[in-house]
Amino acid sequence: MTFKTLDEVEVSNKVVILRIDANVPYDVKTKRISESDRLIEHAKTIKELLEAKAKVVVLAHQGRKGEPDFIPLQQHAKLLSKYCGYEVKWIDDVVGSKAVKAIKELSAGEALLLDNVRFLEEETKDVTPAEHAKGKLVSTLAPLADLFVNDAFSAAHRSHASLVGFTAVLPSYAGRVMEKEIKGLEDILHVMAISKYDTFVLGGAKPEDPLNILDHMFKTRVLEKALTCGVLGLLFLKAKGFELGSTDQFLQAKGYIDFLPRAKRLWKRYPQRIEIPIDVAVEVEGKRAEVRVEDLPIASQIMDIGKRTIEKYVSIIKESVVVGMKGPAGVYERKGFEVGTRALLKTMATTNVISLIGGGHTLDALAKLGIEKRNFTHVSLGGGALIVYLSGKPLPAIEALEKA
Repeated sequence: MTFKTLDEVEVSNKVVILRIDANVPYDVKTKRISESDRLIEHAKTIKELLEAKAKVVVLAHQGRKGEPDFIPLQQHAKLLSKYCGYEVKWIDDVVGSKAVKAIKELSAGEALLLDNVRFLEEETKDVTPAEHAKGKLVSTLAPLADLFVNDAFSAAHRSHASLVGFTAVLPSYAGRVMEKEIKGLEDILHVMAISKYDTFVLGGAKPEDPLNILDHMFKTRVLEKALTCGVLGLLFLKAKGFELGSTDQFLQAKGYIDFLPRAKRLWKRYPQRIEIPIDVAVEVEGKRAEVRVEDLPIASQIMDIGKRTIEKYVSIIKESVVVGMKGPAGVYERKGFEVGTRALLKTMATTNVISLIGGGHTLDALAKLGIEKRNFTHVSLGGGALIVYLSGKPLPAIEALEKA
């Protein structure tokens, strides 16, 4: 890590602008946000700052303009207050007179959460830190503050105003979540660089993400094996020449078939390093049924890997030094089709391997399947940022911290 952390600054009686990632699941029907590991972890940073007698101004976002979850942050303030044990007062303003007044009136050991920074049009512009520093957000709030702390690793792949702009004009530091994420990932990649027995389980419903990881990690030879499942596994089955039946229509309807040429190129280059399912699970009359890939195509939609594939993948995991998992193996939300995901996660949790898991659906699967996070070496709260990091690409918010 080449950025400064909270260990290197005295925050007592100083105004700290703290950027967190409060973007959490939102139920459209109940209009309520969900309890979230992200908020729990960020609350620890807030608590540390408050107990050091800082004056804390929290910035965060929720959703995107035009989406149902693009809402004010009043509920987030309540949950942060609950998690850190101190009041985090919500201010329904970002850069107006109400926000400025609230910041000026802060006492040592008090915190407030300004409203959704994405209410500002300038927030999501993809420009440099210096350009963002000239905008309304930074030019209004920076003069009121003594330092900036970025704790939002999971948003670090964005070059947004609240993530990079303050680094151009204020002393800037990484928060505890940011520090923990980068150190954990650096340590794991260091082991992978010297080990020849490293495996990633790559599944889920976003094939572009694991394809980016494979492109980079196979090219740099830090990854020995990829165990494919989920949509990625389906694409590699097709890359090998299998017809899937009704699942082909699913891939077409979702636009996933567009990634087939990339899967074919990777399969052609690295056939010994990519493991694909040897059997799959489908739903027949409401129950799980298993089909060997030699017996495809089939009219039922593929919803999980089969038991023979599970046994093969489990064996490879047990022989590995580092094992990462991004994305579930199948439709884990459906009873009977969580089998693959549970087996792979449990093996990682109970085997003597260095383990990394990340991605929203993977963490959701952990919670739903009752598997303890403490059994893994590193659990990343990042989704897009984690993918960008593992794909060897720069993260603008981290680059801004390093330059600051």
